[in-house]
Amino acid sequence: MRGASALPSLLLVLTLSSFCNVSASTEQDQVYIVYLGEHAGAKAEEAILEDHHTLLLYVKSSEEEARASLLYSYKHTLNGFAAILSREEATKLSERSEVVSAFRSEGRWAPHTTRSWQFLGFEEGLINPPDGREWLPSLDKSSEDIIVGILDSGIWPESRSFSDQGLGPVPTRWKGACQGGDSFSSSSCNRKIIGARYYLKAYEAHYNGLNTTYAFRSPRDHDGHGTHTASTVAGRTVPGVSALGGFANGTASGGAPLARLAVYKVCWPIPGPNPNIENTCFEADMLAAMDDAVGDGVDVMSVSIGSSGAPLRFADDGIALGALHAAKRGVVVSCSGGNSGPKPATVSNLAPWMLTVAASSIDRAFHSPIKLGNGVMVMGQTVTPYQLPGDKPYPLVYAADAVVPGTPANVSNQCLPNSLSSDKVRGKIVVCFRGAGLRVEKGLEVKRAGGAAILLGNPAASGSEVPVDAHVLPGTAVAAADANTILSYINSSSSPTAVLDPSRTVVNVRPSPVMAQFSSRGPNVLEPSILKPDITAPGLNILAAWSEASSPTKLDGDHRVVQYNIMSGTSMSCPHVSAAAVLVKAAHPDWSSAAIRSAIMTTATTNNAEGGPLMNGDGSVAGPMDYGSGHIRPKHALDPGLVYDASYQDYLLFACASAGSQLDRSVPCPARPPPPYQLNHPSVAVHGLNGSVTVHRTVTNVGPGEARYTVAVVEPAGVSVKVSPKRLSFARAGEEKAFRIRLEAKGRSSGGRVVRGQFVAGSYAWSDGAHVVRSPVVVLVA
Repeated sequence: MRGASALPSLLLVLTLSSFCNVSASTEQDQVYIVYLGEHAGAKAEEAILEDHHTLLLYVKSSEEEARASLLYSYKHTLNGFAAILSREEATKLSERSEVVSAFRSEGRWAPHTTRSWQFLGFEEGLINPPDGREWLPSLDKSSEDIIVGILDSGIWPESRSFSDQGLGPVPTRWKGACQGGDSFSSSSCNRKIIGARYYLKAYEAHYNGLNTTYAFRSPRDHDGHGTHTASTVAGRTVPGVSALGGFANGTASGGAPLARLAVYKVCWPIPGPNPNIENTCFEADMLAAMDDAVGDGVDVMSVSIGSSGAPLRFADDGIALGALHAAKRGVVVSCSGGNSGPKPATVSNLAPWMLTVAASSIDRAFHSPIKLGNGVMVMGQTVTPYQLPGDKPYPLVYAADAVVPGTPANVSNQCLPNSLSSDKVRGKIVVCFRGAGLRVEKGLEVKRAGGAAILLGNPAASGSEVPVDAHVLPGTAVAAADANTILSYINSSSSPTAVLDPSRTVVNVRPSPVMAQFSSRGPNVLEPSILKPDITAPGLNILAAWSEASSPTKLDGDHRVVQYNIMSGTSMSCPHVSAAAVLVKAAHPDWSSAAIRSAIMTTATTNNAEGGPLMNGDGSVAGPMDYGSGHIRPKHALDPGLVYDASYQDYLLFACASAGSQLDRSVPCPARPPPPYQLNHPSVAVHGLNGSVTVHRTVTNVGPGEARYTVAVVEPAGVSVKVSPKRLSFARAGEEKAFRIRLEAKGRSSGGRVVRGQFVAGSYAWSDGAHVVRSPVVVLVA
C-alpha cells in the first residue's frame, strides 16, 4: 500500500507486479529473512553478527560464502538476519530449534497512496470560527523532544515544511545518522530532519541494481510520497501554500510541527515502462530500517506501506515482526490499512500491536460546475490548472463509443492507453470511467487522441467519493450518480454538449467526514477476533509537501514541478494518526505504546461534524468494519481517562492462540493459551459466537486521581451484552480494574433476532461525566 498514497488505479491501490528479469531471484537464489525472536540478553553488535555468520555456516560451504550471502544483521530490537539463500537452505535453517521462521523477502509491499488538521480541530470545537485559528501547533509545545521515524520513499529536504528555524538542539538521546549519497549529504539534515538512511540491498538483489534515472541512491525522494507523508506528520507551519493552479490555498502544517523527523528510505521504483508510477518495498529492507529506527531512538514510527495479496501469518510478516519488537520498547507504530475498498476483508497490517488506519474525507472540495446541453447542472471536482478556451459548449462523447477496433468491451469506457480513436474524440469532451488504469493516464490518453477535455465518472462502487487530480488537460471528475446523469443525457441527445466552468476551492462541505470508498475494509481475515482497521483519519485529497524531482501526476510526459501536491489514500491518513501519537507521547512520555494506541482509539467519534452518523461514500451508514473505533480526535486522546494496556508477553500469548505461532523461542506457547479475543485490546471482536462467551478486560486509570465510571451498552442486533461490574471506582491514578463482558446470542424466547453469517456491531462505553471511553463490539454469530 504505497503508505497509502492512492494513485488512481484499481480503486487507488498501487498494484505490485511480478517481474522475471531479476538477479538473485532464481528458484535457487532468493533473499530470505531468518527470524530468531528476541536477543538472548545484552550482546555487542559484533557478537550478534558473528552469531548470524555461524548460523549461515550451517548451510553454506565456507565462511567466505556465508559472509557474502548476508545482507542485513538485525541487531537492535529483534534478532535475525536477511541473506541470499536457496529454498533448500532456508528450509534447513527453519528446522533449527533457535529459528522461529524463515521466509522470502518479496516485493509485494508498496506505499498506500493543509486543511485536514484545521478540520480535525473544528470537529473537536477547538477552532475559533471568527479567525479560523488552528489549534494543533499550540498543543505541540513538548513534542520538540519527540522523534518520528518515517519509512517511505525518502524526503525532499529543501522543502519549507522541513525548515529547522526556531528549533532547539537535537535531542541528546538521538543515536541515528545522516547517510550521504546521490544529491544528499550530511548538510541535508538539520534540527528538523535529524537523521536519514536508505536501504536497498534486497531490492537490488531482486532487480540487479537501481536505475538512477528514476531514483536517487540516497535518502532523497524522487517519488514524492515520502515527502508528502513526512510533512503531514511533522511539517512546519508554512503560510501561502497551494497546489498547482492555486487550489487549496492556505497555511500548511503537519500535526506535530515541532517534532523531529528521522527518514528511512525503503521504497524504490519498479522497473517497467514508467517507473515513476509505482514503488515497491522489500521486507528485508524494511525490517532493517525498523530495527535501526528503534536503535536510533525514534518514539513513533509512521509506515504508509502495506502488502498486496493474501495476508501473511505474523511470523512471516516483516512489518508485523518489526512493529512487535518496536512496541516492546515503547515505540508506537502506525500503519496504513490499504486502498482496496469498499470490498470487505481487504484491510492489511493486521497485528493488534500496531495502529491500522482507514481513510476518510475532510470538509474541503474543489467544485467544478458542468452545464449540460439540456440545461441540467452537474457538480464535478478537479484541481487541473487548465481551462477550456471560451465560455462555450463543447461536444460530448462517451469513451465506449469512440474506441479503436479490438478494444475489449469490458474496458471500452475507461480510456486506457491507445484505446481512443482520434477521429471520434478530437475537439470533444470525453466521458471516461474509473476502473482499470490510472486516473491521470486516462487524461493523458484523451490528450493523445486530441480530445479537448476529460470528464471522469465514478463507477457505482466509488459512490460520491471524488479524488482530484492535476490532469495534463482540462477536465473534471464526478460522483457515480452524476456520471449516470451525464451518460443518460448523451444517450438521449443526437448532439450532446457541455460547458466546463472554472473550478474553485470550497470549505465547510457537509456532511464530513465521509468514509472513503477506496479505504480497505474489515473483517480481519488473519484473525477475525481482532477488529481492523482501528481508526480512521483524513486521507482524501490531502495537500502536503512534494518532491521537486517528481511531477504532480508522476507521468513520464508530465514535466511540471510543484512544491506541494494533493494526494489520496490511507498513506495520507496514516501520518495523521502518527502525529496524534506524537502529541500523546509528548504529553505522557511514560505511557506504553499500547496505552497510547488505546487513548487514540477509545476517544474516537462515530459521528460526523454535524452530529449524524459517519457515512460511507456510497451513502450507506458506516460501521466498525469501515472505520474501526471511529474518526480520530487528537485533543481528546490527550486525556482519555482510562486506557487498555498490554505487554509484549500478552502479544506473544495472542500469537500462540491466533496462529499457533511461537514468536519468541524463550517464551513457549502454553498448551491452552487464552482465546485471541481475551487480549486486553480497546475493541472487542468475537468470531463464531455459539451460545455465549465471557470476554475479560482491564482498564488503568490515567486521570488525575479518584474517579467513578459507569458503563453504557449498545447491543449488537441479536446479541445480549452484559458488563460486570457496571461501575468502576478508582482511588488513585495508575490503579487497574478488571471487568467482564458476557456476549450471548439471543434466543427466540427473549424476543431477539439472531443475525447469522454476518458481523453485527454495538459498543460499550465507560464514563465519569468528563471522559467517555468507548469500545466497539463486533460479533459474528455461528
